[in-house]
Amino acid sequence: MKYEEFKKILKENNLTVKEFANLSETSYNTCGTWSKGNKITPNWVRSWLKLYIENQRLKEIKKDEDCEKYKALAKALQDVISKEK
Repeated sequence: MKYEEFKKILKENNLTVKEFANLSETSYNTCGTWSKGNKITPNWVRSWLKLYIENQRLKEIKKDEDCEKYKALAKALQDVISKEK
């Protein structure tokens, strides 16, 4: 992928090049060289980003599911308390 697409994907997912470099254990300078001379990113970058984005979405789904479980638990407790009165 071209560097412009790489930067666009990062921006869409609230990542900076520096954060990407840290997360992927890639030198920040290496990431910077991808922008020079119309170079393209290595093949692994696209798949890494896809997996990262999918992982972030799954974390959000998990949070939503956990939230729903806690809501259900809180409602059940409220029902028990109401019946005891």
